[in-house]
Amino acid sequence: MPSLKDLKNRIESVKSTRKITKAMQMVAAAKLRRAQDAAESSRPYTERFNAVMAGLSASVGDGDDAPRLLSGTGSDQVQLLVVMTAERGLCGGFNSNIAKLAKAHADKLVAEGKTVKIITVGKKGRDVLRRGYGDMLIDHVDLTEVKRVGYDDAKAIADDLLARFDDEQFDVATIFYSQFQNVVTQIPTAQQVIPASYEVEEDEADADGMVYDYEPDEQAILADLLPRGVATQIFSALLENAASEQGARMSAMDNATRNAGEMIDKLTIQYNRTRQAVITNELIEIISGAEAL
Repeated sequence: MPSLKDLKNRIESVKSTRKITKAMQMVAAAKLRRAQDAAESSRPYTERFNAVMAGLSASVGDGDDAPRLLSGTGSDQVQLLVVMTAERGLCGGFNSNIAKLAKAHADKLVAEGKTVKIITVGKKGRDVLRRGYGDMLIDHVDLTEVKRVGYDDAKAIADDLLARFDDEQFDVATIFYSQFQNVVTQIPTAQQVIPASYEVEEDEADADGMVYDYEPDEQAILADLLPRGVATQIFSALLENAASEQGARMSAMDNATRNAGEMIDKLTIQYNRTRQAVITNELIEIISGAEAL
């Protein structure tokens, strides 16, 4: 049975932990507002960009004159997975859920006889995947020193992917990230970025039956916009990840704070009962000694 001193030290330790988790929750809440605003502000541009690209892609088709970023290499044997996670932990299942989706996708591809290569963005994803998929890891992007994700960070990742694609190091590239819904809901998502895959939304397709003339022609426009589209999709994924990370951390720290409070209450009750038992034993010893006299 723990002594009164042990219980008291344990209570003080849990109280200190609760102060830390509460502070982390408040910091995450402050960062979440900025990250959520950034993610939500980027969605209209990304959606409209994808709609324009879908129209251009549909007009060009998959012919011989289509850009290579749109038509692909003609094979899907070598698959590149870009797994985006956080640089830090203490954010619930945020990192593990993304890594779990990536591992399931990698296992499926391997079972189909495909060659899988993995690039990690974020230290936590690399740590998780290194244990069972270390032979597939080919590179890592470190964003530890980046305080706020910017377009330049996404463009650097996109330029690296495009260079690898031009060198024929892979056939298909897929990014993995977490789409932000709200504080308690973040959806792990897989999105193919190379070759580009754009789908026309129903409301966009049915909005009007207009036919557009492009100047210059569609091929020239796509040749300029497709590389930018890869960077745009990666940037959007990084913003969604940033908001999801802070939302998951805020939720996790809130749960930790509540659990610490419940533990303090239980330990306090145990401390009071132990203290009462000690006092009762002392009274019994005094009374027994007095009666013995």
